[in-house]
Amino acid sequence: MLAAATLLPVNRTLAVVLALLLVTAVTVTALARLADHRERGYARAVALAGLRAAVQLAVVSTLIGWVVHRAASLVGFVLLMFGVAAWTAGRRITDNRTWVWAALPIAAGVGPVVAVLLLTGLVPFRGVALIPVAGILIGGGLTATVLAGRRALDELRTRRGEVEAGLALGLLERDARLEVARPAASDALLPGLDQTRTVGLVTLPGAFVGMLLGGASPVQAGAVQLFVLVALLAVQAVAVAVVLELIARGRLHRDASRRRPSRRSRTLRGAEGE
Repeated sequence: MLAAATLLPVNRTLAVVLALLLVTAVTVTALARLADHRERGYARAVALAGLRAAVQLAVVSTLIGWVVHRAASLVGFVLLMFGVAAWTAGRRITDNRTWVWAALPIAAGVGPVVAVLLLTGLVPFRGVALIPVAGILIGGGLTATVLAGRRALDELRTRRGEVEAGLALGLLERDARLEVARPAASDALLPGLDQTRTVGLVTLPGAFVGMLLGGASPVQAGAVQLFVLVALLAVQAVAVAVVLELIARGRLHRDASRRRPSRRSRTLRGAEGE
């Protein structure tokens, strides 16, 4: 059996390779001038993300042995993961105070799934089992929430005229926004769908490899990986549906995307009501 230390030894060579990969990512991002819709470059963000990941994993690796054996610390650690995910998702979607609503899609997706797993005994209430599973699910909810929220709000900004046209035809503001935002937000499901469709053919995800390295049989590893992928699909579907509803109702917004209908749209609606 291939030992984990043989697969990826933790030594000076690993540190050098990681540094070179991070420098490459930053350099390519800068040369390609990759940026968001506000023209803020991603090179600095890539560098900071890599450095933060190193520091955070070093801290977690130190604390994890202590956390997994104490119930209160275990719950606190899972809540910390959730809080960081909600903050990250919210700030990725909008800069105003409505970012706090990003916690709801993640909670709505992850909470019921984790509860069912604990109540059925499929995942024991032990840190060594709960923390990885909760982390995977929270991470999936985070990704789906960010992608759906950003895509939906971007679409509402660029296609504002279509929303106003829907209002002019008598649609409720929620329904008019949904007609425009739903297809864009639904694209957030594509990464999870593609990963599930191609598992075993294109990629062997972390849960599968980790189980094999831990001594599990290929059948056991496959069952665990299938469980993770299906659970992620459920979490992400709920997260996308909830964030879409929040945006349609104006709870989660960017200031520009929440502008009231133009005078022309209100006039047309008033004329049609006469």
